[in-house]
Amino acid sequence: MIRPTTWSMRATATALTLLLAAAVFPGTAARAGQAVEPVHAMAMHGDPKYGPDFKHFDYVNPDAPKGGRLRMFAVGSFDNLNPFIIRGAAAVGSGLAYDALLTSSSDEAFTEYGLIVKTMEVPEDRSWVIFNLRPEAKFHDGHPITAADVVFTFNTLREKGAPHYRFYYANVKTVEALGEHRVRFAFDGEVNQELPLIIGQMPVLPEHYWAERDFTATTLEPPLGSGPYKVKAFEPGRFIVYERVADWWGKDLAVSRGFYNFDEIRYDYYRDTTVALEAFKSGAYDLRVENVAKEWATGYDFPARAQGRVILREFEHDMPSGMQGFAYNMRRPLFQDPRVRQALSYAFDFEWSNQNLFYGQYRRTKSYFDNSELASEGVPTESERQLLEPLRGQIPDAVFTETFAPPSTEGKGGLRDNLRIATRLLKEAGWEVRNGVLTHGQTGAPFTFEILLSAPTWERISLPFAQNLKRLGIDARVRTVDSAQYENRMNTFDFDMAVQVWGQSLSPGNEQRNYWGSDGADMEGSQNYAGLRSPAVDALVNKVIQANSREDLITSVRALDRVLLWNHLVIPHWHIPYTRIAFWDKFGMPDTIPMRGVELFTWWYDAARGPQTEAVQSKAEQTKAE
Repeated sequence: MIRPTTWSMRATATALTLLLAAAVFPGTAARAGQAVEPVHAMAMHGDPKYGPDFKHFDYVNPDAPKGGRLRMFAVGSFDNLNPFIIRGAAAVGSGLAYDALLTSSSDEAFTEYGLIVKTMEVPEDRSWVIFNLRPEAKFHDGHPITAADVVFTFNTLREKGAPHYRFYYANVKTVEALGEHRVRFAFDGEVNQELPLIIGQMPVLPEHYWAERDFTATTLEPPLGSGPYKVKAFEPGRFIVYERVADWWGKDLAVSRGFYNFDEIRYDYYRDTTVALEAFKSGAYDLRVENVAKEWATGYDFPARAQGRVILREFEHDMPSGMQGFAYNMRRPLFQDPRVRQALSYAFDFEWSNQNLFYGQYRRTKSYFDNSELASEGVPTESERQLLEPLRGQIPDAVFTETFAPPSTEGKGGLRDNLRIATRLLKEAGWEVRNGVLTHGQTGAPFTFEILLSAPTWERISLPFAQNLKRLGIDARVRTVDSAQYENRMNTFDFDMAVQVWGQSLSPGNEQRNYWGSDGADMEGSQNYAGLRSPAVDALVNKVIQANSREDLITSVRALDRVLLWNHLVIPHWHIPYTRIAFWDKFGMPDTIPMRGVELFTWWYDAARGPQTEAVQSKAEQTKAE
């Protein structure tokens, strides 16, 4: 299951943000006729790191002081405070108001611990799960969180929520409240190792609050939640402020100690990242994750950094890179021939981009799971071949005999040789150059398409790519739209090619159906942006989901990776194995950085350094205003 960090869980509008796990604690597996013992945690494979009496996670400061505020930025706008529906643009940070049944640790691959849940029961075949809720868990209005709320949430998200909930919950057969604080989910279909904790990642919504409200409608009424923060103030499209709930019911739990230390968290919205960077330098907000290599290398040369008041730091992690790239929409006839898709990849010059635009900071992505043990390498192993052989004829032959590698311009011939290869592939696919224009030999139609972008930053990558395509006779138009229009067009698959990202975790699972499953190809709002319809890929996704050991999971994911790569769904971009963060020097942070990387909500306001830094920020803002 894809699971971003706790930071991204709380800071984005996505509800599905917990990494999953699904194996019972040692000694609890039930066999026929045996009772299932309650456990405090579940791990996908192996045993949980932390026992039932643990006090806090190792990567937090359990005595971190509370207070101060954290200011961050967002790009675009928002018109909705309900992050669980497809309509509207949800405010960044909407997830801060909600608690889920379970929460994960960031120093384990795939382990979940109870949050709203106190204990859970799972049989050996994982055909059902029972969650025993904490009686002290409550919503912000004081109402207790009950099994009825859990049942209501499940049914509401599946029937009225964003499309991915229907993918995730497809194999839930029944859900029933067994008591006020006890709820049972039963599953159907084949073995699904993640399913018990796919349900466990579910946020719980208050049935009494939504009884007379339309869940499917956008809203600017702050919905009732149960989490560590709630909305304090906002102005649509400009800012939103969350305040810490002082009497949050979960603040003393072991899974919460050391987290959520800021009294306030504010997000200011900006038109684009360039404006946002200038605002950061003027002291308007405190912290930014830098995604542009050029800015990281050259954009932070200003007095506050020279004075040591602004710090630039790279936080390493061991997470899969995921796949970012120029994504084809194969619903378009233009991109249905794999030879065409492969040909265009030869026109992207990563080496030139890395040297001239990225200051050599990036690595070329060669796998959907790069930077991890899940990435395929070389040719298939014997265990992988056992999965792939039954699919021979349904998947590209190169899967069995060749090592996938994106085209490179290193070497004597460089881009020129690559364009020759591209021309050959296009000719094989029925395209020829007439009067400088690549034209289909039968229909006479010119080869023209649009590259859809969400921000001007991507233009410096896309425009040189379009120029290289022009040398092939292809007219590729680069179009940048605002974030709301981009999101709407991606949700409705109204694009030819777009820069897209598929995030991955150390425990891939049911989200792969949302990414690649045939059922999602025509379901608006799914993340099957490529429009892939492949029974072979569906079968491999099922193998990933059904893997019952870490070894089986690795084998299944690598096999899936190979087939995705050789289908040429994207032109792969690049990645880095760390997160770049610039911040004003007013924060404390734990000494330990977990395997998943920086956990921002374990930071705290440093009362010793904060006031001096804020004085510098205030002066910088004044100077900017003048």
